[in-house]
Amino acid sequence: MFGIDTNTLILVALVTMAVAALVWAVLFNTISNERNQERRVKSIKRNDGDRSTKLAAEARLADAQKRRQSTQASLKELEEQTKAKNPNKKGIKDQMRQAGMNGDMKKFAMFSIITAIVTSILAFVASGNLMLTGAMLFIGGFGMPRWYVARARKRRMNAFLEEFPNAVDVITRGIKAGLPLNDTIGIIATEAKEPVRTEFRKILETQKMGIPMTEAIQKLYKNVPLTEANFFGIVIAIQQSAGGNLSEALGNLSKVLRDRKKMKAKIIAMASEAKASAGIIGILPPAVMCLIYLSTPDYIMLLFTTTTGNLILIGAVFWMSVGIMVMKQMINFDF
Repeated sequence: MFGIDTNTLILVALVTMAVAALVWAVLFNTISNERNQERRVKSIKRNDGDRSTKLAAEARLADAQKRRQSTQASLKELEEQTKAKNPNKKGIKDQMRQAGMNGDMKKFAMFSIITAIVTSILAFVASGNLMLTGAMLFIGGFGMPRWYVARARKRRMNAFLEEFPNAVDVITRGIKAGLPLNDTIGIIATEAKEPVRTEFRKILETQKMGIPMTEAIQKLYKNVPLTEANFFGIVIAIQQSAGGNLSEALGNLSKVLRDRKKMKAKIIAMASEAKASAGIIGILPPAVMCLIYLSTPDYIMLLFTTTTGNLILIGAVFWMSVGIMVMKQMINFDF
């Protein structure tokens, strides 16, 4: 084969294989040690990477847990302060201030006296019944003035809820643009609609007296006892104590406020039919009484001219009032 003897080729091949085996036997330990060393180095690097990653994750979890505990402590403290200073349990003077009035009790007492005198005179002229006159004197002196204050307070709270989400949006955009919180509140205090403008002006005036911003904002809930105002104070307090992105927190708060507003409008729309039915049921007895008076006045006047009729009339008014209050509780949804 190729002019070379076959035995010679076999001999050369055997010698080559023997030399290769000898070389492998000599260098095997060195190669094996190098491979083991490389494998150990890779394993150590991988373990170090896993360990550093684990340590970083543990540090992030510890930081998140610390911030969570701080936030929970702040929320608990704010909740205790809110319970201790519940503005909904205040007297008529605080309710007048929440309604936008100056809280002058002398003017309120004068208004109550005038209302009592006018209503009692009208009742006496219309019926000539002293019992009915006394009842109208009590209603005019104690019921109607407080009803007027409660109605004005509710109207002011609704106006505040209508404008408050827009004010929070303005504060959020101002903070994103780089303005400090005081300047954004100053913008609301000068350019927002009433009553938001007045309440934020009170925050600035309170802060100028040396009170910290957090406490000044928390006083907003005292003047405007709404859950939305309490949310705003809690967000500012948590950001001041635990840190975080204030613009993002206020942006989320604005979304929550608008969602609550939509939910309230949806509830009002769903309860409108029940309110209409309750109104018809409540107005039906007085309407029937007026129709009977127009057709047969002598028949209905027995309720006003006799003692038995007066007792029946008082009982009817009492139970009608109870029924109206029950229907009001059934159709008024709080959330």
